Amino acid sequence: MHKVIFDTDPGVDDAMALLFLHASPEVELIGITTTFGNGSIETTTRNALYLCERFGIAAPVARGAAAPLVGEAGAPPSFVHGGNGLGDIALPSEIARTPDPRPAHRLIIELVRAHPGEVEIVAVGRMTNLALALRENPGIVGLVKQVVIMGGAFGINGVLGNVTPAAEANIWGDPLAADEVTGASWPLTMIGLDVTQKTRMPTPFLRALANEAGDAGRFIWDISRFYEDFHLKGGVDSIYVHDSSAVAYLLDPQLFETRRGAIRVVTEGIAFGQTIQKPADTGFPPTAWDGRPEHLIGTGVDAEGLRRLYRSTLQNAYR
Repeated sequence: MHKVIFDTDPGVDDAMALLFLHASPEVELIGITTTFGNGSIETTTRNALYLCERFGIAAPVARGAAAPLVGEAGAPPSFVHGGNGLGDIALPSEIARTPDPRPAHRLIIELVRAHPGEVEIVAVGRMTNLALALRENPGIVGLVKQVVIMGGAFGINGVLGNVTPAAEANIWGDPLAADEVTGASWPLTMIGLDVTQKTRMPTPFLRALANEAGDAGRFIWDISRFYEDFHLKGGVDSIYVHDSSAVAYLLDPQLFETRRGAIRVVTEGIAFGQTIQKPADTGFPPTAWDGRPEHLIGTGVDAEGLRRLYRSTLQNAYR
């Protein structure tokens, strides 16, 4: 069993990843922490509470960071996820579920300390909550089983950022937090655009989910209409599988090829938010990567295997 904290900013693809986690019989979801990103912190927390209420997810939901460690939060990308973050589907005016009283970073600390060596963190938004947890209690590093991040772009096969030519959105939203998180010595894997853009869910795949995966499948179809339209306008004929790729790595890392090395994140200048790995087998003169822990990044993926895993997991849970 994977004992998981899901750090998220729902978000269409975040919602799809959350349902993926909830559907897996191998996952015990012990906490959900929200952050700003695809919406304001008010929007992303409401969406997380709504998803838990609608789909019977019992994990506590803790409201997290509303802004990066330094500076202000940028405007949410409503042109990607809709004004309400969930593809502008109709949402109830009131939600019965309420957030946990603890701030997100403290919930992370307390859950990790309560389950030493067991907790796996899947982080698919800004890294601010994780950085705040590290600042308050750096001792958790040795207690976390692993961290899986959806974020970054490392230039594998020419893949660039999606906010600037240098930066992917989750990292660009708080590069200082990302640099601190990748500077910690916990086991960490970054699943970036280099692999998430290689896996796509075309319209027939999403329609099959709507027909075969019950209420969850129909919900995914509904929220993905806006998201798919954004991709189509950008010349992509199907949706990229970003956040669910991080969940797939957690469940079946054999679907991925990886490379090990120290990671740095650019925190100022024209390349603000860029993620750069120094491969472990490559020698350089002294650099800012020296003394940093070595982590894994995704460099390749079995896209068809990932789609099969997603589809079968949801079919078996929600049909």
